[in-house]
Amino acid sequence: MIDRGIYRKIIHVDMDAFFASVEQRNNPGLKGRPVIVGGDPDRRGVVAACSYEARRYGIHSAMASRIASRLCPHAVFIRGNFEEYMRVSDEINEIFHEYTDLVEPLSLDEAYLDVTENKRGIPSATLIAKEIRNKILERTMLTASAGVSYCKFLAKVASDYKKPDGLTVIPPDRAADFIDALPIGKFFGIGRVTEKKMIRLGIQTGADLKQVPRDDLGRIFGRVGHYYYDIAHGHDDRPVEPDSIRKSIGKEITLETDIDEIDRMRDILAHLARRVADALESHETKGRTITLKVKFADFSSVTRSITINDPCDDADIISMHARHLLARTEAGMKRIRLLGISVSNLEMQEDNQPDRQLVLPFNDGNCRGSARIVL
Repeated sequence: MIDRGIYRKIIHVDMDAFFASVEQRNNPGLKGRPVIVGGDPDRRGVVAACSYEARRYGIHSAMASRIASRLCPHAVFIRGNFEEYMRVSDEINEIFHEYTDLVEPLSLDEAYLDVTENKRGIPSATLIAKEIRNKILERTMLTASAGVSYCKFLAKVASDYKKPDGLTVIPPDRAADFIDALPIGKFFGIGRVTEKKMIRLGIQTGADLKQVPRDDLGRIFGRVGHYYYDIAHGHDDRPVEPDSIRKSIGKEITLETDIDEIDRMRDILAHLARRVADALESHETKGRTITLKVKFADFSSVTRSITINDPCDDADIISMHARHLLARTEAGMKRIRLLGISVSNLEMQEDNQPDRQLVLPFNDGNCRGSARIVL
């Protein structure tokens, strides 16, 4: 049963294959071709993003580029233009703010919006989502998928439901049926390793998950088990938290499959370090504190930091310190599902430039829904 209260109207917008789509837009010769944005397959690179044409070959983000090259030998590998991706992301963010200032970016290509009360006075979140997708297409020539619901969990799941270029609405009175029918692997926050464990326990859908008592889920999965219980019952009270003043610049990646290979982790850290260095350069800033985040397969997380003497925006230096910080964790002994690097303690090169924060999605949480509304 979904709790009654005051329901929010939440939209989750997720650009479709963002980096690769920008490259295909800017170079029409790439349209319809398998495009991989990431490192050189001959230099132990990592896939940052790939087009839907490439995904048909089983390629996904965080895969080693050499494996992607074997799966699709005719794929086009592109180093990527982070500055261009940021510029397009800013265009999209401007569209969001035409409707609400309650915008929580998760990365350059996705964000939550709370449009319960919005600048246009539009009562329908669905109509707002349609307008936003149309404006994104008109202004950037890129497609976006959107999910609309009363909480962040369902909005996030809904945005992925009809990708690419889709719109899915889950109103409160349909939430329970939607969750019941949802395959367990489609739950946001349940990775492949956890999915396999749940299936072994006979939990294949949301309806199955809903039958397991909270205490049992906590005993089996630890504290994240309580999160699973809440989302199975449609409870998600997390508010949309707008971007704040930039205190750090960082990047993270959630892996398609949990891994324990240290060499693979180091490759991913090198890729993340390059992206962070590009962002630091783009914002004309350097930082002295380098922080590594590791989330393990059991959803427990650790961070390790080091503060260096001289402000840095060099990818090799950031990567070197990230590798050393990784050695101070249980990575390798325990499988990991997420890696992130951020640089803080920033120094702007121009005094009149304010610090602003590029948000890393470093939070999980549980939530509770709220009363009947029309989405």
